[in-house]
Amino acid sequence: MTYTITIDKLQARRAFNRAATTYDAVAELQYEIGDRLIERLDYVRLQPARILDLGAGTGFFSAALLKRYRKADIVALDVAENMLRQVQARGGWFRKPRCVCADAETLPFADDSFQLIFSNLMLQWSVDLEKTFTELRRVLAPGGLLMFTTCGPDTLMELRASWEQVDGFTHVNRFIDMHDLGDSLVSTRWAEPVMDSERITVTYRQLGTLMQDLKQIGAHNVTHGRPAGMTGRQRMQQLVEAYEEFREDGVLPASYEVVYGHAWSPVNKQSADAGANEVPLASLQRPAND
Repeated sequence: MTYTITIDKLQARRAFNRAATTYDAVAELQYEIGDRLIERLDYVRLQPARILDLGAGTGFFSAALLKRYRKADIVALDVAENMLRQVQARGGWFRKPRCVCADAETLPFADDSFQLIFSNLMLQWSVDLEKTFTELRRVLAPGGLLMFTTCGPDTLMELRASWEQVDGFTHVNRFIDMHDLGDSLVSTRWAEPVMDSERITVTYRQLGTLMQDLKQIGAHNVTHGRPAGMTGRQRMQQLVEAYEEFREDGVLPASYEVVYGHAWSPVNKQSADAGANEVPLASLQRPAND
């Protein structure tokens, strides 16, 4: 089964290009989630020669991967060229990631180019998830590892519910369920896919601060069917009043359903395409006992 998201790619690219210079100042949650993902690499015995940071943004985790894997070459890929300018401006001059501006659904790399693909909060912007996973498996070498986070459907559920009280338009991006993500990994012949999720709640005193944060990280609504033009003062006031129903202990919650996933590129890709998957046991490592 193919899972598609009704994202307007051109608008998404424009939004992230506009947000490039403000992203780092308000991306505390995004960096916390990425830190939790990168910690999971502690349980994997892997020394990749080439790493793809997929949806690299301003390069925060490209720098972290360079520090963790000091002998590896890092490729920072993003659809927004202004984000990649921030990557180039980050850190020292001696060792930087190679920057590539491209779409995850049509990667400009040869087969088996990487041993690790790291992707923090990018997959929710993919229009055709199975096409994306197929491309990632193509460029990941046999026995290589894909690690990612994305947003689940309960993300910003308070904002979505509040808008539903105001009008019938789509104002909040729609996100794919964790189980559908897992099904897509299986159908595109990844080995040993593992999924889990957690709920993170960020609190705000005023709704306007949440809306401004979403704008400054480029994560505002870019779905097809969104209302055209600016939101009028009357509708915005209706939204504020509807969101107030969620206020508790003096603050407004904004929920994020964070989905974590990893999967292996089959050791024998031809066998996997025929229906059999293998993963090298030597790549797995038990955590040290406390």
